[in-house]
Amino acid sequence: MTGLTHLDAEGRARMVDVSGKPDTAREAVAAARVRMSPVTRDLALSGGAKKGDVIAAAELAGIMAAKKTSELIPLCHPLALSKAEVRIEFADDGLEVTARVATTGPTGVEMEALTAVAVACLTLYDMLKAVERGMTIDAVRLLEKTGGASGEWRR
Repeated sequence: MTGLTHLDAEGRARMVDVSGKPDTAREAVAAARVRMSPVTRDLALSGGAKKGDVIAAAELAGIMAAKKTSELIPLCHPLALSKAEVRIEFADDGLEVTARVATTGPTGVEMEALTAVAVACLTLYDMLKAVERGMTIDAVRLLEKTGGASGEWRR
């Protein structure tokens, strides 16, 4: 998993050395929910929000965040991503955000997928807060991961 840390002999945190691990195809999918009123959700989906196309902006923000995860999360390894997708879709109680991130390398992309959904949700909140300040962001979770020594995992 990206960003695993441990203490060295002097008790200092450091990145895990992944130089001896083989490169394998790795993918992770994460999701989160922004809960909001139907009126706010429909405004976001229509593209008619005051700040413009909220969905496109949040999807782009999520992709950009996935690429910068190692700059945001201490001790995460910088990764060359081969794929980063963020999708925002209708949910009964708001909007569901899903990210799929992939790489070929010695460490996984779970943190990149989780960072992507978190930043996409924060962008939705920022762009819609003038309409509804009581929105909540929740259910940030890893749905699945593939690749690496631990193989597949699904929620």
